Amino acid sequence: MQNHRNASDASGTAVGHFLSAVWWPLLYFGALLGAGMAFASDAPLFGFNIVYAALFLAIVALERLMPHREEWLQHDGETLNDIGHTLLTKGTAQLAVAATAIFPMAVATFARTGDHASHLWPTQWPLIAQVVLALVIAEFGLYWSHRIAHENLLFWRFHALHHSVVRLWVVNTGRFHVIDSLIKMALSQAPLYLLDAPLPVFLWVGAVTAITGLLTHCNVETRTALFDPIFATPKLHRWHHSKALKEGNSNYCENIMVWDHVFGTYLNPAKASPDRLGISGKVAPGFLGQIVQPFSRKGARQILGRQTVPDDQVKPVEKSDAVARTSEA
Repeated sequence: MQNHRNASDASGTAVGHFLSAVWWPLLYFGALLGAGMAFASDAPLFGFNIVYAALFLAIVALERLMPHREEWLQHDGETLNDIGHTLLTKGTAQLAVAATAIFPMAVATFARTGDHASHLWPTQWPLIAQVVLALVIAEFGLYWSHRIAHENLLFWRFHALHHSVVRLWVVNTGRFHVIDSLIKMALSQAPLYLLDAPLPVFLWVGAVTAITGLLTHCNVETRTALFDPIFATPKLHRWHHSKALKEGNSNYCENIMVWDHVFGTYLNPAKASPDRLGISGKVAPGFLGQIVQPFSRKGARQILGRQTVPDDQVKPVEKSDAVARTSEA
């Protein structure tokens, strides 16, 4: 009887290990395949919304079936705020699928014409090669806008909202302050416009970013050792959300990890995730409060974890303070 129970436990562990190793590539590449089918249809944005909604629901189910952290399933009181920020920053056009991240796709669709003629962009390349090139270029802007948001107090006050969560799950994927999102969008999309990238390339960059965003924030047990050096995986992004400064200032890339390798900010410890997430300061409790908080001196000091004092007693911000914004000590 004892041997039978041990065998069952071993079988269950083996199944769990197998599922944790295969679900991420299946959903990631499966969603990309679905995106390709949507883009080949007569209603590309609608089709992609269906794919995106299906991916969202699949992750919700997996978070209950095989969570990475059981405690991350507990309510933190921020769900409505998370949804509100997602809808605000990503655009009301995506209300039909709730929390989306494909606003750049909509911009590209309405801002570009189908017969766009490029003189700078290598349109003679296969589409997949153009998309890879576009991802590398867009990722450069995403990397530096993200890194600057961590290293500069002025920009950190907006980006801290995203890092203020103490758990990761699919719903807080889009928890960004609108100013933070606009900066990232501008720096990642502008180079592609300047290089005359065609509409299909913009659609694919938007699709990859949307799909990757959902997957990196999920609370699902994941084993992605083969993919970690190349793709932004859930494991890598958990370390980026660490409350410890030396851990959180890493893995800035949002789709492919090329620039983290180039600039020495790639972090992939053997441990699956950090001990604690969050920031040393505090964000306002309500949605509107979180929107306006970074614009005031008092709100900024709350975000930075500093004692609120009268303006005439505020000490000048030292440059070195920027590296201590998430540190507890």
